[in-house]
Amino acid sequence: MENKTLKWLSIIGIGEDGLQGLSAIARSLIAQAEVIIGGDRHLAMLPSDDQREKIPWASPFSASVAEIIRRRGQPISILASGDPMCYGVGVTLTRYIPISEITIIPAPSAFSLACARLGWSLTEVDTLSLCGRPSNLLQSYIYPKAKLLILSEGKETPKIVAEILTSRGYGDSKIIVLERMNGIHERIIESTAASWSETNIAALNTIAVDCIADVGVLSLPRLPGLADNAYHHDGQLTKREVRAITLSTLAPMPGELLWDVGAGCGSISIEWMRSHLRCQALAIEQNPSRLQYIADNAAALGTPNLQIIPGKSPSTLKDLPTPDAIFIGGGVTAAGLFDICWQALRPSGRLVANAVTIEAEQALFQWHEKVGGSFTRIAIQRAEPIGKFLGWRAMAPVTQWIAIKGNS
Repeated sequence: MENKTLKWLSIIGIGEDGLQGLSAIARSLIAQAEVIIGGDRHLAMLPSDDQREKIPWASPFSASVAEIIRRRGQPISILASGDPMCYGVGVTLTRYIPISEITIIPAPSAFSLACARLGWSLTEVDTLSLCGRPSNLLQSYIYPKAKLLILSEGKETPKIVAEILTSRGYGDSKIIVLERMNGIHERIIESTAASWSETNIAALNTIAVDCIADVGVLSLPRLPGLADNAYHHDGQLTKREVRAITLSTLAPMPGELLWDVGAGCGSISIEWMRSHLRCQALAIEQNPSRLQYIADNAAALGTPNLQIIPGKSPSTLKDLPTPDAIFIGGGVTAAGLFDICWQALRPSGRLVANAVTIEAEQALFQWHEKVGGSFTRIAIQRAEPIGKFLGWRAMAPVTQWIAIKGNS
């Protein structure tokens, strides 16, 4: 019987200096492989008389993953760029294949090389990849004095980054494009976002940004409670102060999934995702115009991966991924909503609901009778002009209920 625990798969990181820059152990692993997998650029590095089976990456990438798993136990070597565990193929494959069956030999990542060129501390910069990802992911990384390192999708990415920075009021930001690092064709291009005009850029490039805000530009913190005017909405918006309290009650943790039921303009799910870059959320909303508000706000505020679920609760909630937390901001009086949400919630998960009407309060009291929990009344007053003077204007009080699901 074949021993499935042998290290049959090797993932070799290659720099711009090619195969000759590899260590002896990396070259040995490639030599032992019966099958070589990689991009066209990497496969072309092999000797022309190499007769072994060579498989280029397929589209969609999941087809290549399935092919690798199908060949489990066969000596396979994958050629990758830089560090395979830095936004690379190694990250994907280790989700499906135990690390006990894989040998990974990294080369310096593009981020490490960029820091070496710029004199930046890798632990003090924010890193992201725009390869196969929405460019608006950049929005949530922009703040005054931020230093960013960005894996570029191609030669057009620096221009896109410059346009996003300029439109956000960061036109003075310094942009440094580092091409083909560690190779004989290495080149560094510098400019500001507002004056960026370079078009002759290598497809293989990394972008460094030193964020400088224009005078008077307000930053958007990652802490909950963005200004109400940060959102496009039709009035169906959890107001800033209540939103901050609600996010505190929901208590997002890295990697957790939120259901935002009756999402309105998406403010709760967007700020849940902004709290940590690995947080995930589903925004469930039935109103067509509000669905567009959610999409626009998610793009503008740096959470383009927010998953928008159109439809009416509770029927839309069936078969969705198990949530770690649920927020119900609208529709708490809908028949059967609580039962579906409570059943879907993982053990120790949090269910938070806000109510502003007497009928909605009554529904929350009925839920409380079933599973317990606690209530908080949130009453906010804002100072507004009354003639030549200022006076207090009360917002509608909000009743907030939270319940933690037991393990039983």
